[in-house]
Amino acid sequence: MTQATLGIMTLYVGNRQIEELHVYRKLCVLGNKLGLSVMIFTPEDVASSKKLIHALIYDSGQRKWLRKWMPFPKLIYDRCRFQRTYRFQQLKQFRAKYGHLKFLNLPMNHKWGNHRLLAGNPKIAEHLPETVRYQQKEDLFRFLRKYPLVYLKPEDGTGGRGIISLRRTEGGRFLLRGRNRQRKIIEPLLLSPEQIPVKLSDWNLKKHYLIQQGIDITLPDGRVHDFRLLIQKNGHGEWEVTGCAGRIGPSRSVTSNLHGGGSAASMEALLRKRFDADKVKAIRDSMTSLSHEVVRHLERHFKQLCEMALDIAIDRKGKVWLLEVNPKPSREVFHRIGQHQTYLKALRRPLEYAIWLHNNELEKPKSHATTNTERPDNGKGDAFVSMNHEEPGKSDEDMKPKMSG
Repeated sequence: MTQATLGIMTLYVGNRQIEELHVYRKLCVLGNKLGLSVMIFTPEDVASSKKLIHALIYDSGQRKWLRKWMPFPKLIYDRCRFQRTYRFQQLKQFRAKYGHLKFLNLPMNHKWGNHRLLAGNPKIAEHLPETVRYQQKEDLFRFLRKYPLVYLKPEDGTGGRGIISLRRTEGGRFLLRGRNRQRKIIEPLLLSPEQIPVKLSDWNLKKHYLIQQGIDITLPDGRVHDFRLLIQKNGHGEWEVTGCAGRIGPSRSVTSNLHGGGSAASMEALLRKRFDADKVKAIRDSMTSLSHEVVRHLERHFKQLCEMALDIAIDRKGKVWLLEVNPKPSREVFHRIGQHQTYLKALRRPLEYAIWLHNNELEKPKSHATTNTERPDNGKGDAFVSMNHEEPGKSDEDMKPKMSG
């Protein structure tokens, strides 16, 4: 049986910089230990005429990155995040041209498309806040009349960028809070209904925004919080929860994203501050069941997926609400809070799944290929531990890429 090669595909940012390179270094080292060759590349590194890729390879012996011409990998782990540049068009062209390769994960919709797809499943729909696409100001006012808290979210936003909240106050006015597109917290404003459209006129709401029912996730100290759950395919091709953690936003923030200055906390500790033990167990069971239902439903539509992060809110009655799904999750919090074995598991699982795909779908005839099985929603093997969505900083010297070749 031939050795499997996994190509981790990403996009350059700025002047040909690669985000998460320190994480890819860890994946290269782990892959080598598992017998999996790992290479890093972007669509810009592809030489179609030569049928080769000028990839980055991490040399563990020399502890540095090398550039090498490599044949196309049969397995691709797509870590490309949306960006409004020509590079995203190159990515789409690569996916179209090389769709015959085996991808661990295939692209999904933006937030609105995902919401509509999930809403088609009754078991998931009951956990979704009401959400519509912004078309006119009356759409927003309908939500403001119906709900005491309303969020406006960019359809393609990440890390809390461009999110606005409007909370109804006594006297019929609304408290506007949020972050701009650079993720900077904007000064809170108390507005009359008539002032809202004027204040938001520069936000391009009609083109890119969703309106969403707000779930009150404010802690006693005034900070917001939510939970991020990570579910991944394991080395048997089965879905399994890797972990879940609370995220607490900084003061005056409407989001809990760690990139925006939030902090991570134990899911268990946060829930026990609000609910008794029986309620905490019921919430955990509901989150587990929901996560499996979500990935099964999405995979039926998008075919191949390998991991998914769910952003979850728990209201004051203990109901579980699904706010968003993220198919390109990160996993730094395990490292931050000392959950080193769980952090390692979160890194290893895509590699182990790649090996499983290689052995069961690439090396064997299709008639004998093993199909994915689904893990029962009984929670066995599903580990709830603290987690969030950032990656460890480049603290050790060998994380700094050294190029040659």
